[in-house]
Amino acid sequence: MENIILSNGVEIPVIGLGVFLTKEGDETINSVKWALQAGYRHIDTAMIYQNEISVGKGIKESGINRKDIFLTTKIWNDDIRAHRVREAFFESLKRLDTDYVDLCLIHWPAKGFQKAWTVLEDLYMEGKIKTIGVSNFHIHHFDELAKTQRILPMINQIESNPRMVNQKLIDYCQERDIVIESYSPLGGTGTHLLSNPTLKEIADNHKKSVVNVIVRWNIQRGIVALPKSIDKKHIKSNLDSFDFTLTNKEMKTISNMDTNTRAGADPDNFNF
Repeated sequence: MENIILSNGVEIPVIGLGVFLTKEGDETINSVKWALQAGYRHIDTAMIYQNEISVGKGIKESGINRKDIFLTTKIWNDDIRAHRVREAFFESLKRLDTDYVDLCLIHWPAKGFQKAWTVLEDLYMEGKIKTIGVSNFHIHHFDELAKTQRILPMINQIESNPRMVNQKLIDYCQERDIVIESYSPLGGTGTHLLSNPTLKEIADNHKKSVVNVIVRWNIQRGIVALPKSIDKKHIKSNLDSFDFTLTNKEMKTISNMDTNTRAGADPDNFNF
């Protein structure tokens, strides 16, 4: 596993297991356990995924020491709007059965995100969170946050894949030492990226899978990838992304596939 050093010196593994839409119970427990036993050291969950209890159990059953795992959760929109971020955070800790998380994110720029950020800053300074960041923030959200922040976000977790590269936002963040995490790195349901002929040709050139190529494309852009899988074989094969390098031409070819088409909601227009 390779790591990226965040602005405060904490290291984050460049591949993490995302558990969005992974069902509470054995499905999540096994996915987390298999991932950690295969060599993952980064698990990404959220309150709204409704599987934090199972993530905690999977970590325990993996046999991997908690201090060697980078664990992320997120503050949901309803808690941001209700100004109960601190309460929500400790509820997540209880469900995860841990006394700290390595990263906590504001999940979406819901109304009140500036005050929510102040609470995360406090929790960070109290040592309850190793790193703090945001998710789904556009440039103007950072401009708004800058009016009141004491600490610059260390992470921005956004949608980024060959259909939705999001390069302008990535450049903005990386220029400010804000590390990008990519959710839906494989394009999400219905995008058919895994059967794309251009990506398949590049994958064949390296004797790798299309998943490996997309993960590698992210790694070479300095981005943390969060692929989701509940299949033990696929979880393990996602790690086969470190022993090859995409050429500059291949990197450009993949980036030029961009159609600016989102699989998820637009952070400027969400109704949840």
